Amino acid sequence: MDRSARAWEILRTAELIHSAAAVDAAIARVAAEMTAKLKDQYPLVLSVMGGAVVFTGRVLPLLNFPLDFDYIHASRYGAATSGGQVEWKVGPKGNVSGRVVLVLDDILDIGDTMLAIRERVLGLGAQAFYCAVLTDKKKAMAKPICADFVGLQLPDRYVFGCGMDAYGAWRNLPAIYALREDGKA
Repeated sequence: MDRSARAWEILRTAELIHSAAAVDAAIARVAAEMTAKLKDQYPLVLSVMGGAVVFTGRVLPLLNFPLDFDYIHASRYGAATSGGQVEWKVGPKGNVSGRVVLVLDDILDIGDTMLAIRERVLGLGAQAFYCAVLTDKKKAMAKPICADFVGLQLPDRYVFGCGMDAYGAWRNLPAIYALREDGKA
């Protein structure tokens, strides 16, 4: 099966978890919460590439406060569906020193990536660290970090859409889907 056919089969067999309308409402709510908390802080906002690109692009225009913007690239997944070690492709720069930092990401899964980001940002001298995630996956085990701002809760399944991919495809979907329970497309 070619890549395109496989991608369409993944979507055809997927389960809708959150509609585009639910995603829109969650992004608006989270933006209002971040504005209330950070409006007087002039934060440095860091977007975690590549998954957070959709969330970042949608939430930034809704933040009603001055901010500086940059990106980082840390991942545990690559093209896999389960995580490994945190890989830094682009780390935070010296511009975090003395700043209130807000990190935007697509998903808080087990928390290892966000924990590594927080440790690195604080280690570079950030004054304060906040994180906002579009989604937070429910896990049976305790996570080493909790997000300060959460858009939507997810079941403990492999999800895609809104910046999250399924075998490289479907980051561009406006809704959030889960792979079939058996993981097959």
